[in-house]
Amino acid sequence: MENRNLDFSVKDILLTEVTPALGCTEPVAIALCTAAAASLISKEDIQAIDIWIDMNVYKNGIAVSIPGTEGLKGLDMAAAIGALGGDPHRRLEVLEPITDEIVSKAKQLVEAEKVTVNILKDKKGLFIKATVRSNNNIAECVIEDFHDNIVSLRLNDIVTSDSSLLKVEETRKGKIDIRLIAAWLKKLPLSDLLKLLEELDSEDLDFLEKGVHYNLRLAEHGLKYGSGLGIGKALERLVRQGLIKRDMMISARILTSAAADARMAGVKMPAMSSAGSGNQGLTATLPIWAVKDYVESDKKTILESIGLSHLITAYVKAHTGRLSAVCGCSIAAGAGATAGITYLMGGNLTHIAGAITNLTEDLAGVICDGAKAGCSLKLATAAGTAVQSALFSLQGVHVQPTDGIIGTTPEATMQNIGELSTQGMIETDRTILKIMLEKHFCNIS
Repeated sequence: MENRNLDFSVKDILLTEVTPALGCTEPVAIALCTAAAASLISKEDIQAIDIWIDMNVYKNGIAVSIPGTEGLKGLDMAAAIGALGGDPHRRLEVLEPITDEIVSKAKQLVEAEKVTVNILKDKKGLFIKATVRSNNNIAECVIEDFHDNIVSLRLNDIVTSDSSLLKVEETRKGKIDIRLIAAWLKKLPLSDLLKLLEELDSEDLDFLEKGVHYNLRLAEHGLKYGSGLGIGKALERLVRQGLIKRDMMISARILTSAAADARMAGVKMPAMSSAGSGNQGLTATLPIWAVKDYVESDKKTILESIGLSHLITAYVKAHTGRLSAVCGCSIAAGAGATAGITYLMGGNLTHIAGAITNLTEDLAGVICDGAKAGCSLKLATAAGTAVQSALFSLQGVHVQPTDGIIGTTPEATMQNIGELSTQGMIETDRTILKIMLEKHFCNIS
């Protein structure tokens, strides 16, 4: 059956919303921005770097380890490493070529105070601007709205318009601004998102499976080494000690948090991200993968469930924006995961809608106070709640629209979450930033 009146395909959404990302996507986006600017000049002559970022990029990037650096943190460090050795053509895997020599040079540049970070406190939406200066040239790059959406490149104030780095994706409709896909996506009813699964072909299913394996590698690393905060390994130890019992909720929490432990510790392994976040990618996939061991299901249904999870995650993020005061792993990827789990367990449209509503009522108040080791705690909570919300819905337990921010439909509920994120929690976001800035130094304008 073909998808009647839809403008884009499931391939278009997977292309724009699901992609490998090496490291936390905010410092990586900064590294991509400086790497793109530096590609216009000689990297051997770099003298100074300046970056301007919105406050959510700052909030989400300041406390995470940078892959390939043995635990180094800092947006200035990410900017320097990207400019000196990043490959901008690799997009969110820009840091893959990084070597110890490049890290050493970046440390020297930062220690010499040649890298400046400026926060634009009134800037709305994801925004990064970088200028990289050499002896004779100034190169500039601007990223907006999406982590790898390079919208402008300049060399000595002359616009570079023919670079392959400018982010324009190929879809079945031809070349198009990926923002249009997000705008279209947020208007779809849940029923159409489900119908999009009919379009998944073998290539799409292989891609979804590849993403699972990316994320499983991180989980396996976290469980083996207890990386970061070690939440996944601690939960597994509690199971062995008999203090908690392994069921589908605990299994989902262990797998998802262990992957976050490794990723937030800067392990040099890519995650398959979802809607601009590697942690959202972990939450959107790994709880479903854990639950599959407790239910009868075939491989195609498992991968369709993961596909639905990515679609719902992208749908929610289209309403809330890429970065906000609300934890996207809890609300967006959590909604995706519970929808996928419900689908995997044979739930229909009503059950899926109920599961999303249940999770939203449970986790709507979870704030985003930046990416850091403690995110594995939030991913553990989101993973367990995703399973619980699905099970409740399948048992006929559905939060009623008379409750708080819950709407009469799942679409209305997500719109309410979007309004809460973009309007209602503006002051919350500023307060979070104020608290964080008291611990770090940056220029604010």
